[in-house]
Amino acid sequence: MSEERELRPEALRWTLDPSTLPFETTAELEPLDEILGQERGVGALHFGIGIRRPGYNIFVTGAPGSGRMDAVRNVLSKAAGGGNTPGDLCYLNNFKNPEAPILIRLLPGQGAKLKKDMQSLVEELKKEVPKLFESPEYLARKNEINEAYEKKTSSFFINLEKRVKEAGFALVTFQGRQGQPPEVMPIVDGEPTPVLKLEQMVEKGRFPKDEFERIKVKHIEIKTEIDSIFLQIRALQKEIQEKNRQADKIMFSNLAADLITPLKGDFACEKLDQYLQHMIDDMVDNIAIFFGHEQPQGGAMSMGNPFEQYSVNVLVDNSEQVGPPVIIEEYPTYRNLFGGIERIVDRSGVWRTDFSKIKAGSFIRANGGYLVLNLLDAIMEPGVWQSLKRALKSRRMEIQTYDPFYLFTTSAMKPEPIEMDIKVIVLSDPYVYHLLQYYDEDVPKIFKVRADFDSTMDRTQDAVAQFARFVRTQCQENGLRPFDRSAVAALVEEAVRMGGRQEKMAATFPKLADLLMEADYFAGQNGRNVILGEDVLQGIETRIHRSSLMEEKIQDMIDRGSIMIDTDGVKVGQINGLAVYSLGEMMFGKPSRITATTSMGKAGIINIEREADLSGSVHNKGVLILSGYLRKMFAQDKPLAVSASIAFEQSYSGVDGDSASSTEMYALLSSLSGVPIKQGIAVTGSVNQNGEIQAIGGVNHKIEGFFTCCKARGLTGEQGVLIPEANVPDLMLKSEVVEAVRAGTFHIWSVSTIEQGIEILTGKQAGPPEKDGGYLEGSIYALADARLKDLAQGIVNFGKDENTQQQA
Repeated sequence: MSEERELRPEALRWTLDPSTLPFETTAELEPLDEILGQERGVGALHFGIGIRRPGYNIFVTGAPGSGRMDAVRNVLSKAAGGGNTPGDLCYLNNFKNPEAPILIRLLPGQGAKLKKDMQSLVEELKKEVPKLFESPEYLARKNEINEAYEKKTSSFFINLEKRVKEAGFALVTFQGRQGQPPEVMPIVDGEPTPVLKLEQMVEKGRFPKDEFERIKVKHIEIKTEIDSIFLQIRALQKEIQEKNRQADKIMFSNLAADLITPLKGDFACEKLDQYLQHMIDDMVDNIAIFFGHEQPQGGAMSMGNPFEQYSVNVLVDNSEQVGPPVIIEEYPTYRNLFGGIERIVDRSGVWRTDFSKIKAGSFIRANGGYLVLNLLDAIMEPGVWQSLKRALKSRRMEIQTYDPFYLFTTSAMKPEPIEMDIKVIVLSDPYVYHLLQYYDEDVPKIFKVRADFDSTMDRTQDAVAQFARFVRTQCQENGLRPFDRSAVAALVEEAVRMGGRQEKMAATFPKLADLLMEADYFAGQNGRNVILGEDVLQGIETRIHRSSLMEEKIQDMIDRGSIMIDTDGVKVGQINGLAVYSLGEMMFGKPSRITATTSMGKAGIINIEREADLSGSVHNKGVLILSGYLRKMFAQDKPLAVSASIAFEQSYSGVDGDSASSTEMYALLSSLSGVPIKQGIAVTGSVNQNGEIQAIGGVNHKIEGFFTCCKARGLTGEQGVLIPEANVPDLMLKSEVVEAVRAGTFHIWSVSTIEQGIEILTGKQAGPPEKDGGYLEGSIYALADARLKDLAQGIVNFGKDENTQQQA
């Protein structure tokens, strides 16, 4: 059985003959202008970008390093090349409601032009308005209005004074009471006398009472008439002021209209025309600002430059943009993604803001194009994910002040919403994507396309040829030396090893691109202008060495006996299992001693790791499966009266996975049968209740880990590793392991059943059940079955003896 199941060296590693490559160096090849090995993901990207329907945003899933971002960049660069450039977005002051700024859309580049033209318009008005109101024409018109007012006022007062004089009264105006009606006083003894004084004189008998009563009545009549006249004068003043304002408005409007007419013709925007008219009206109401006399009425603008309210806030400037924008947001905070409304503190310490403080984020700048972001970055930032979903569902964006810590009160400003036409591409790993699909009902509605990127691709002749062109592309983009055919062959073999199966290649091109740069470095150190296969191998070995400190320390502990591992001899109930250690990107395998003991009892199989809370759920399942296999094989004619304990010796952290379940089965069979197991053979593989050996992961690292242990103690020619037959296509072992197998100093066997494995480990026949239900005499199963019968009979006898003693 040992020779029959042993693998030949050719099965242990797939190799690429450099002579089969149709080039000498990669300099002869054309660069690769497509994404390699991701037809499914790239096809989904093209579909998602091409379909312009609501909700068809794209979720790009795949393992980190699978080239997702490079593929997105590549596809978007081509998609954006032939599209239309979106227009500019500008916010303008709303003079009727400053808290609701007005949004206008202009052609690309017109936003900056409008801002510049508006600045020029305001500057021109600031120069021309003072001149206008100092012109002879304006002064003549104003004097004419004022003269008419003064003439009417004078006629009022002339008639009034004549009437008062005839009635024996006088008009007296007191200093400091300008604008107030004059006092009416009767003339007594040739002097104006106040009515109150005259009343006191009556009380003292110094003035006739009848005459006082007559004067008092007349005083009231004249006073009433004076008040009426002053009301008329005030109305006349308001009329004159309105006429002056209308005259100012006409003069200003005529001037502004002449200056604004070219502006309207340049932009042809009805919304802008309405804004300009409202702006003129506001300037007329605040015309004093052109003379520096006062600030505009109300609003936050009153705290600074009074002309700032007539500026243009260019929210998005696409003057230099060609085609749809492509924005990759690497730091998607709320402010970076959606913008906000900035605030400043005025002199009184109050927070204020206005339309000019509205700022756009990458979501708005990407309007009309594409926005790319990482899911984990987005969902970790407060408010980002919910706001993104809300904007994509409504297809509108309302810029708001967002304060996640509520340090300040939010602004009451509510800018006009922006209609959005954007394609959002979110990068995520598959696990988080499936979580969102399950828990977030909005995700299927707004992300209807999934572009799934694989970490491997089929190893075909076309794939190898395209891989060589990929190497050529990297050399061109990064200024690397050309790779000769031996170097390309070494790279392809490494890609196959990274892919995990001989018929697959890794599609994690960022990692492979790093290896290209490291090989170029070593070629330079070796003084070569062309990178050879040995430079690539040196890069691989150096990369492993940089991260292998922990592996070397564990191996050192094995070599000095701190970790007890036997690589020769035979022992009952003891076997070498294999485990894989994963430390970041570094993976390596090492053996672990597994022991099993059996005795009379009814406890079944005791998993010591589980009892010590060091066993994971998958490992627990594997141990329970062992009980099922034992019952099937040995408990059909008797109860399984055994207590067995299984332990990973010197394991102090945790154990999980079922890849050692077949190893544990072999140790149990050895303990039950009393047949020793060869310690020079390590085992890996899981088992089911039918005794079939199932595939496991990390087979290359496990074999190489045990080979390193055996090599350190000296290869005897009897050592080797037992692996599942299903893992043979996964083998991509290091060359030194393959050469040791070729030389016969190391062996690798593949098995598909427990029977095959136990025969290789013990050198004895397994002896599967015969037709009569028995086992081949002297076989492993026959010995184990006999032992189990003895244990069962022992329990029966022990029970009888115990009853006899109790009766006695």
